[in-house]
Amino acid sequence: MHRKRKMKKTILKILLLIIFIGLFSIYFISNDSINNIEKRENNEPKKKEYKKIYNKNDIFYKYYSKADKILDKMSIEEKIGQLFLVRYNKNDTTYLSNFYPGGYILFAKDFENHTKESIKEELDVLQKMNKYKLIIGVDEEGGFVTRVSRYKNFREEKFLSPKFYYEKGGYELLKETEKEKATLLKSIGINLNLAPVADISTDENDFIYNRAFGYDEIKTSEFINNMVTYANENEINSCLKHFPGYGNNKDTHTGIAIDNREYENFLEKDYLPFIAGIKANVPSILVSHNIINCLDSTKPASLSKKVISELRGKLNFTGIIITDDLAMDAVKEYVENNQAATLAIEAGNDMIITSDFITMYKELLNSVNNKILTEETINQAVRRVLAWKYYTKLL
Repeated sequence: MHRKRKMKKTILKILLLIIFIGLFSIYFISNDSINNIEKRENNEPKKKEYKKIYNKNDIFYKYYSKADKILDKMSIEEKIGQLFLVRYNKNDTTYLSNFYPGGYILFAKDFENHTKESIKEELDVLQKMNKYKLIIGVDEEGGFVTRVSRYKNFREEKFLSPKFYYEKGGYELLKETEKEKATLLKSIGINLNLAPVADISTDENDFIYNRAFGYDEIKTSEFINNMVTYANENEINSCLKHFPGYGNNKDTHTGIAIDNREYENFLEKDYLPFIAGIKANVPSILVSHNIINCLDSTKPASLSKKVISELRGKLNFTGIIITDDLAMDAVKEYVENNQAATLAIEAGNDMIITSDFITMYKELLNSVNNKILTEETINQAVRRVLAWKYYTKLL
């Protein structure tokens, strides 16, 4: 009996020892597996997390997920290129395609010796040579500013000013004319018309008068609402200009313009046409180089965070913000160390119009490499540009 009890105790001890060894082994195997998994996760590149800057009310909201998929795979060089609308020169385009420009802007001389067919072929080739499809724009306002229709190969008579058509046949005639204009531009490969002019001017002595609608803020707001609607109906991008309102300021192509008007003037008048256009879903707005003293006396509007914040914050604009050409004299006078492009993107612009692409491209790349600009700031703008291209059916 005593032997049996002793044997049972021995067997029990052996079983307990086996259980203990088993549990001990399981613990170390599991812990080792967890450590290995953690090591693999730490060694694997983490998916980039981007700050969400959009919501369901954003004009490009449904295109952001697609844009993010492209953005995740882009190099910093590709991203920076997308921030530019480059002054077009056919002889440069093959070389410039290596820098991934976001798009091009064409002027009158680019159409001078062309037919509809030949410029279409040229722009089709341009699209094919670039990794990312291009925004291709012109200023075809009508009247004082025409780039395409001034040549008979494109239209028998150039488009006259919107004011002329309105006064001749009201909005019915204006709607017909804008449909014809959109059809012409799209047929030759243009997807952005840098129009309409949203500036308020009723004084014939103003620099902007010949390009403005020529009526007060109420009529100009109605005009802008209709013009944006016509463009959207005809599936071409429009662009309001020149935020925050040109007023009676001088031409910034040749020098600086300082706007001394009170802030209330912008709130009660100049902002109203832009608000009307935003409510009508305008996809892009161009910012002037005027110094708006009541908002920022130190920088041109195009380089001012305070001015861009008005557009994003107060007016709730979620589309593309574009600078006027940063090579203009008005900018050069207020920028040190060739930092115009850096200041423009830092201020909140999404795209830069430039006649000096490579210089500004290298400037932005240098600013990111030297941590003057964060890649996150670049990402926010590029995401919006890519979403715009989906919206435009380019991607």
